Amino acid sequence: MRKHLDDIHVDEDENEINLTPMLDVVFIMLIFFIVTASFIKEAGIDVNRPDAPVTESKPEEANILVVISATDDIFIDRRLIDPRAVRANIERLHAENPKGSVVIQADNKSSNKVLVEVMDSSRSAGVYNISIADKR
Repeated sequence: MRKHLDDIHVDEDENEINLTPMLDVVFIMLIFFIVTASFIKEAGIDVNRPDAPVTESKPEEANILVVISATDDIFIDRRLIDPRAVRANIERLHAENPKGSVVIQADNKSSNKVLVEVMDSSRSAGVYNISIADKR
């Protein structure tokens, strides 16, 4: 009834776990998840950042400067403008200088809502070249 020592060693070799099939399954699952994953691009706003310090431009290519203060007041040509009149003012200035673009200079403490409203007003006025600058 006693087993021989040779039989015990044979049983230990047969009880060894083979991990190769498990690794194959893991790699197949990995490939499946990579192929079926959907890569979503989030929608956003394109922002034109200035690359160099602001320089003086020629008068015929002058930009329309819109300043948003920390209290969300909007200034165009150093005049306080009602938010509903931004489009009309930009249309008037753009008609005077069709090559000019809109530069929005927003204070760090101003709200993003006002910034987006000014950008929308500029686009509805027909000006699509919009840049955002920070106050220095």
